[in-house]
Amino acid sequence: MGMERINRKSLLYRSGLGFFGINHVQGCSHGCRYPCYAFMMAKHYGRVRDACDWRRPRLVGNALALLERELNGKFRAVRSVHLCLTTDPFMVGYPEVGALSLEIVELLNRHDVTCSLLTKGILPIALADRSRFGADNDHGISLASLDEDFRRRWEPGAAPYAERIAALRRLHEAGCRTHVHIEPYPTPNIIEQDLSPLLEAVSFVDHLFWGRWNYNASVTAVHSANTFYRAQAQIVRRFCRQRRIDCEIGSIG
Repeated sequence: MGMERINRKSLLYRSGLGFFGINHVQGCSHGCRYPCYAFMMAKHYGRVRDACDWRRPRLVGNALALLERELNGKFRAVRSVHLCLTTDPFMVGYPEVGALSLEIVELLNRHDVTCSLLTKGILPIALADRSRFGADNDHGISLASLDEDFRRRWEPGAAPYAERIAALRRLHEAGCRTHVHIEPYPTPNIIEQDLSPLLEAVSFVDHLFWGRWNYNASVTAVHSANTFYRAQAQIVRRFCRQRRIDCEIGSIG
C-alpha cells in the first residue's frame, strides 16, 4: 500500500536559523519525547492533530518536481541545503523516506548544491557513491547518550545508538565528511552518565555540536543545571581541541 502522500506548493525555504532547508515528509515516526519542537509547531499551526497523527508520516509526493522547478527558478543561487529540520531523512521503518532523501540529495548535487544531513536513523553507505553524490556533502547523526534504556524512553522509534554510530563511521572510512549533534544533552536527574565515553565513540567526526536540553521542566527545575552545562561544555571543548575536531557549543544558559 505504501505511505500516504501529500502535495505542497513549495519545498525549499530559508529557515529561521539562516540556512536553506527541505522537509519532504510531514511528521516523524521516531516519537521523540524531549519534547519534539517540530511536533509542537506542527500542532500549533494545525498541520497535525496530536502526537499519534505526527507519528504517521506523509511523504511529499511532488517533492522532486517542486525541487527541480525551484532550483531552476527563484532558488538557482542556493549553494547549500539542510535535510531536515522538522522531519528525519532516514526515518526508521520507512524505506520510502530514505529513497526519496537519496533522490533529493542526488538532484541537489547535480545542481552544484551541497547537502548537510542529520538523522536519528541509519545513514546509508550509498551516500559514499561518487557516481551519484558529491564529495562535499556533510553527514550527521543526532546522539544524546549511549544508554539504550534512555533511547527507548526518549526516542522510542529511532535507531539504536550503536547502529547510528556504525553507519556514520562507515561513511567516514569511505572518505565522507561526518558530524554529530550531541543534543539535547540530559542533566543528571534524568540520567547519570559520563560524557567522555560518548565523545570517544564519535571521536572520528569532523564536526561536533553539543547542546543542552530545552523545553523540559525536569531540566529547568534543576537549580544547578546551568553550572552543570557550563562544566560539560568545557569537557567538550577540551576533547575537540585535543582531537582537532571542529567544535560548536549551543546556548547553555
